[in-house]
Amino acid sequence: MSCLETLKENGLKLTPQRRLIADYFHDSGSHLTAEEIIAHVHEKMPGVNKSTIYRNLDIFESIGCVLKSESGNHVIYHHTEEGHHHHLVCIKCGKNVDCDEMLFWPVEKTLRDKYAFRVDFKHQVINGLCESCGKQP
Repeated sequence: MSCLETLKENGLKLTPQRRLIADYFHDSGSHLTAEEIIAHVHEKMPGVNKSTIYRNLDIFESIGCVLKSESGNHVIYHHTEEGHHHHLVCIKCGKNVDCDEMLFWPVEKTLRDKYAFRVDFKHQVINGLCESCGKQP
């Protein structure tokens, strides 16, 4: 389901800013930083306040259109239609590796079985050292 349909189903207005942000997520097909989204909105609609953009991003997250995560100093948004997946990010060189969503299945199962706790591993960013950087002194 598209973000525009989800907005309507949740009784939210389809403002020009929301349409622009939704279209950007659908058209980009990749992860977007808050800075990239702000730049795109300002390019198409100069004068839109950053707080309006952040408020709309919060709405998109709250209705399940996007997932928000942090990587380094950046907040990253990813469209939920991309599915659940995870990233390994090298803190030295910045290399980013996508991981299968089943990566955390053993941890989820252990937490559920041992602690009766249900974890929500939708989109995780794990920082560390890649193989190449890990070999350097």
